[in-house]
Amino acid sequence: MKEFLWPVRVYYEDTDSGGVVYYANYLKFMERGRTEWLRSLGFEQDELRQKEGVLFAVRQVGIDFRSPARFNDALQVSVQLISRGRASLVFRQEIRTTVDNRLLCDAEVKIACLDADSFRPVPIPHALLSVVSG
Repeated sequence: MKEFLWPVRVYYEDTDSGGVVYYANYLKFMERGRTEWLRSLGFEQDELRQKEGVLFAVRQVGIDFRSPARFNDALQVSVQLISRGRASLVFRQEIRTTVDNRLLCDAEVKIACLDADSFRPVPIPHALLSVVSG
C-alpha cells in the first residue's frame, strides 16, 4: 500500500523541561497518523467497535529516536502498511520535519485486532481487509 501522510504541529504541552518533544509523544503522533490512515480508507474506530465488535491495540513497537523536535515545529507522520496477518497489521512509520524533511524517528508498529469484549485476537473484518489488500 502507498504511504499515507498526516501533518502534526508540536504544542507546548508536547515538550519536556528541555524544550523538546517528550519521547512518548512521538508514539501519540504515530497513533494519530494510523487513526487518520484508517479514516482515509472509510473506517472509524468507534464504528468498527459498534458494528463489528472489534478494536485495535498496539502489540509491539520498535522505535529509533534520531533527532529532537521542538515547540512549534511542523511535522509529518507517515504510515505505510508493510504486512498483514489474519488478526494483525504491521506498519512502518516515520516522523519528519516539514521544513527540511529531517528524520526525527522511525518505527515498526504491530497492531492486533481484538474482540472488544474479551480482548482476545480475532480476524480483521473482511471489509477492512479487502481495502488494505488492494
